[in-house]
Amino acid sequence: MRSTKLINQLVQQGIAVIVISSELPEVLGLSDRVLVMHEGKLKANLINHNLTQEQVMEAALRSEHHVEKQSV
Repeated sequence: MRSTKLINQLVQQGIAVIVISSELPEVLGLSDRVLVMHEGKLKANLINHNLTQEQVMEAALRSEHHVEKQSV
């Protein structure tokens, strides 16, 4: 994918890139951190150390008022 190559080039230059996508394999393949949002509100702030699609979906389906943040 052409956009993936461009994103990786920017990251190698030390440029931060924000990717907004509902495609979990794409998100997990590109990201160091995943923010899960619902209706404009942060639901989870996850560090991508072997993060799985199931973990992201679990965070997305949790209570509206719960915000999960993993330590760095």
